[in-house]
Amino acid sequence: MTTYILRRLIQTVGLLFLLSMILFALVNLAPGGPLSAYGGRRIRPERVEILKRQFGLDQPLPVQYLYWLAGNDWTQVDTNSDGIKDERGSRKGILRGDFGFSYRTREPVLEEIGLRFPNTIYLMSITMIVALVIAIPIGIYSAVKQYSIFDFFATTFSFAGQAIPEFWLGLLLILIFYAWLKNPWTGEPLLPSGGISSLDSGFSLSDRISHLVLPVLTGTLGWIAWYSRFLRSSLLEILPLNYLKSARARGLSERTVIYKHALKNAMIPIVTLLALDLPYIFTGAVLIETIFSWPGMGRLYYQAAVERDYPLLMAVLIIGAAFIILCNLLADILYAYLDPRVRYE
Repeated sequence: MTTYILRRLIQTVGLLFLLSMILFALVNLAPGGPLSAYGGRRIRPERVEILKRQFGLDQPLPVQYLYWLAGNDWTQVDTNSDGIKDERGSRKGILRGDFGFSYRTREPVLEEIGLRFPNTIYLMSITMIVALVIAIPIGIYSAVKQYSIFDFFATTFSFAGQAIPEFWLGLLLILIFYAWLKNPWTGEPLLPSGGISSLDSGFSLSDRISHLVLPVLTGTLGWIAWYSRFLRSSLLEILPLNYLKSARARGLSERTVIYKHALKNAMIPIVTLLALDLPYIFTGAVLIETIFSWPGMGRLYYQAAVERDYPLLMAVLIIGAAFIILCNLLADILYAYLDPRVRYE
């Protein structure tokens, strides 16, 4: 197992290097650019050229990639005819932990991510935990009570939950709980429409929970439908197997057969889904955070993409890609624990 993990980690380095080249090319070749906002303004062309030099955009794309990857250890300062300093500063490159500065805020990229990352962890971890706590019992009971009224409603809910778009559901919840429903005592909206907390109050647990309700509801609906449906299908394949019949013949209770023997093998597809969904804890759900004005990684990514903030956009993409690869490695390791037939040599 140790050899397998080391081999996968070495492969991860090569995969990330290839992904970085592809992502860098796609981001930089997209229409527009970080200076497109100055196109319609009365700014002299020489000032735009100064900005290009400061951002390193005057270099060929392969050179820009090398500077972004390995950095440059030189600083060039020129003064033009207007007495304006034209400066190109040095940076270490991402191989030495320097993701550069945001074009939008001129703050270090890692500081921008560090400010948003805890908010995304806060929202998405609660959303995933709530989804699993609800989905696993629904999936188990639907499989045990196949074709019952509960199973019929759970299946209908699963199809509806997977079909409803997140952005539509989020806007609908805002319309209902913020615009239509009011607190009967104060006349204020029943739930806030967005944000992580109220601006006019200090820390309040009830205030934080009220701001969590709508984003968590929007995010959990699809995940509950997704996980419960997969768990139900997986259990229905496992429950008729001979080893469970032997466990029942030895006098084990049905609860022990399901929770101790069947559920462990049925969780293997769920582990795969979790490995694909865990990166959401880092990157955040872009639509949810944008709709509810949640100051997290998803909204940061959206802002960086809209404003062509290349350093910030590349940092979010690369760190997110690394997280996806590591989560898939974690899923492979969990396979060996859940299924004794899986062995990595």
